[in-house]
Amino acid sequence: MRKLHILWYFPKKYTSQRILLNAKRFFSHSLPLAGENALGLFSKFSANSPLKQSPASIARMQRGLPAKRRLENIKNVIAVASGKGGVGKSTTTVNLALAVASLSRKRVGILDADLFGPSLPRLMNLKGEPNITDKGQLIPLINYGVKCMSMGFLVSEDAPVVWRGLMVMKALQQLLHQVYWGELDLLIIDMPPGTGDTQLTITQQVELDGVVIVSTPQDIALIDAKKGANMFRKVGVPIIGIMQNMSYFLCPNCHQSTHIFGNDGASRTAKEMGIDILGDVPLHADICELSDLGQPIVIAKPDSHHTKCYMNIAQRMLSKMESSSNH
Repeated sequence: MRKLHILWYFPKKYTSQRILLNAKRFFSHSLPLAGENALGLFSKFSANSPLKQSPASIARMQRGLPAKRRLENIKNVIAVASGKGGVGKSTTTVNLALAVASLSRKRVGILDADLFGPSLPRLMNLKGEPNITDKGQLIPLINYGVKCMSMGFLVSEDAPVVWRGLMVMKALQQLLHQVYWGELDLLIIDMPPGTGDTQLTITQQVELDGVVIVSTPQDIALIDAKKGANMFRKVGVPIIGIMQNMSYFLCPNCHQSTHIFGNDGASRTAKEMGIDILGDVPLHADICELSDLGQPIVIAKPDSHHTKCYMNIAQRMLSKMESSSNH
C-alpha cells in the first residue's frame, strides 16, 4: 500500500480529542491513496466511475483528460477570478451573489475555491463544520438566503492547510462533486488568485457558463487580469466581462472623487481585449468594515450607492448570461 505523508498543523488550543476527530474525518476510510479522498468523504461510486460518466466524459478520460460535466441540479455555474490577489474578488463574489438573489429571487450558492486562504466564512458570518448526507456529501451552510461551501468550514480559521498539488486537486474535486447543493439557479465559484492548479482543475472538470474578471484600475493589477482572461479564453470559458473595483475614492466630507489607483484602467483594458465592462465599485471604508463583520454591504446598507453599483453589475451579468444562452 502506498502511503501519502501529509503535514498538518493544529493550533495549541486543540485538544487531543479534537485532533483525533479531524484525523478520523480525513483518513477513516483507509483508501489505498489518501489523496483520493482528501476531505474524508465517502460515496457509493467514486467520482470517476464509468457508471457516473457520459460517453463524452469517458472519451476525455481515454485521452488523459479529467471528466468534464455539468454539476447536478445547478442551472448555471460561473467563476469570479482576478489573476491577482488583493483586488477585492471575494468581497465582490459575495455581494454579487447576494445582489443576484435579491434582484431575481434566484437560488444562489457560493463555492470558495481558495483552499489555502478561504475567506467565505468570515464574509458570510458562518461558522461550524457542515453536516454530511448518508451518501457522503457535504451539506452547505446558509446565511442571507445563500448556500455556501468553503474549506474554511473544515478547518479552524488560524490553521494553515499545508498540502501539495495532488491533495489540492483531490480536495477540489470533492468540493465540486460531493456537495449537496439541492436545486440552484446559479453557483458562483470564488477563484483564488493566479492561473495554476486550481483554475485548471475547475475548468477541466466543470462546464462553466462564464467568468467575471475583477481588477482595480492599476496597471500592475491589470497585467494579471489580462493573464487570467487569456487563460479562460484558452480553455474555452466565455468571459462575461470585467468589473472595475476600487475605481475611485469619494471623500465623505467634500464629496470630491480621487482616482487613487488610476483612472479607467479596466475600461481601457476591456476595450483592448474586446471584453464588456460590467461596471465600477468605488473604494469606501464601509465595504471593508462591514465585510470584516460578516455583514456584506448589499445586506447591511441596501440603499447605499455602493449597493446600487453591485446591483447594476449583477443585472448586467445576468443579462449577458441570458443573451449568451439564447445564441
